Amino acid sequence: MRPVLLSGHERSLNQIKYTPDGDLLFSVAKDKNVCAWFTSNGERLGTYHGHQGAVWTVDVSPNTRLLATGAADNNVKLWNIKTGECVKTWGFPTAVKRVEFSEDGTQLLAVTEKRMGYLGTIVVYDIRYGEDLSDQTDEQSLRIECERSKATVAAWSYLSKYIIAGHEDGTVSQYDAKSGELLLDAEVHDDGYQVNDLQMSQDRTYFITAGKDKQAKLVTCRDLEILKTYKADTPLNTAAITPKKDFVILGGGQAAMDVTTTSARQGKFEARFYHKIFEDEIGRVRGHFGPLNTIAVHPQGTAYASGGEDGYVRMHAFDKPYFDFMYEVEREQARR
Repeated sequence: MRPVLLSGHERSLNQIKYTPDGDLLFSVAKDKNVCAWFTSNGERLGTYHGHQGAVWTVDVSPNTRLLATGAADNNVKLWNIKTGECVKTWGFPTAVKRVEFSEDGTQLLAVTEKRMGYLGTIVVYDIRYGEDLSDQTDEQSLRIECERSKATVAAWSYLSKYIIAGHEDGTVSQYDAKSGELLLDAEVHDDGYQVNDLQMSQDRTYFITAGKDKQAKLVTCRDLEILKTYKADTPLNTAAITPKKDFVILGGGQAAMDVTTTSARQGKFEARFYHKIFEDEIGRVRGHFGPLNTIAVHPQGTAYASGGEDGYVRMHAFDKPYFDFMYEVEREQARR
């Protein structure tokens, strides 16, 4: 698979996201810029300027009208995707590490950092899509304070029933999305090893987590039951589930300061493909010169992109052997 290399950032990537139909890819990094790219040829569509610090997180509304970003300047910004203008800014006392629209796009959650006497929180805003996109509320519709261990990532489950959050101590929590009540707590990763990423399956009934303990886990939304465990030999920063094929893609790598030799091979900077059901590693894609910080899969399952510490986004379109690959068991089922 020959990658398309997107170079629009001067510093390491934090998160990338496809639009729901997959024609655009958005990337955010530690350099204040939010970039939009065409996925067909890797051309840059534009840049959204406005943040005054590292941009940690990005998400696209399901109708592709709004873009949400969260940054180290303690702000969440809403952008009109078409015009590139910032239509709303919400300020917080600390940095914002994760934003995500609900399945129907009517709500936006934001995860804030625990700093300087402030507890880490998960807040929710109601989003309006009227003629004037800047007509947004200042009131939070929900606020969850994480007293025991700060949330690092969060996402909406199916039908926006629960908010699922991953924490610094390796646990995953399930909150009622209407009341904010804590319903379940599960020790998903080893104690004290942070959950670095949490991505939902397409139907939002289960999700994958990536942890500092070198493991990724497939977990159900309903009762936080661990279905599968994928073991790697390096701390994981990101994990994604592929539609169409039963695979998951994991990314990570040791931080530069922990690596004694700087060759790309030593740092283990590859995207790793595992079989979702059988938990076997089936392949790796090399290319980055630093840890992979974020992976996103095309909504149709035809491609994936990765963003690394090296400041590059690499877009890969899957070729025929990827779709043809099957285990003997799967072949037999297909024959039936």
